[in-house]
Amino acid sequence: MDLHRLARIALIGGLLITLSACGTGIGSGDSGLFRRDRSGIPSVDQQDRKARADAQRAAQARATGEDKPKSTLFDLFKNSADPNTTVEVNKYLWQASLEVLDFLPIESVDPFTGVIVTGYGTPPGGGRAYRATIYVQDPALDARSLKVALQSRGGAAVPPETARAVEDAILTRARQIRIRDSKL
Repeated sequence: MDLHRLARIALIGGLLITLSACGTGIGSGDSGLFRRDRSGIPSVDQQDRKARADAQRAAQARATGEDKPKSTLFDLFKNSADPNTTVEVNKYLWQASLEVLDFLPIESVDPFTGVIVTGYGTPPGGGRAYRATIYVQDPALDARSLKVALQSRGGAAVPPETARAVEDAILTRARQIRIRDSKL
């Protein structure tokens, strides 16, 4: 016999001895690594005990704060933000807001969140200075998609009718722009 063949036989024999030490096999007895009860299916009592133990472990984890994900130093360098997340803003409401309130100086715009913040300005023919924050929160051309908050320079409350009139003007202009675009 050559040495290579003898090594193979020794290896196979060693594997067989190792496997035989694990037990008598799957389903052929009560001892060994693969022990089961006679039916092979856990009893209702076993399932109930397991469910109670799982519930106790979960309650204990919640009480001690262990159920919260652990953060590590490497989490600081990991970009966890989803790059595919987009916020949709109705383009007609956005454009109409800028057109209707064009007398107000724009302080900041963020088309990704749908927020337009203006500085103080006086409307044409008016004597009071206002500033506005416009929030376009939905891609639908709908009154629910538009929120307008007005503030006067003196800090006095702006009547709700005034805010409603500005919202109505923006919605009307947005519908006009949409109709104009659909004729192209």
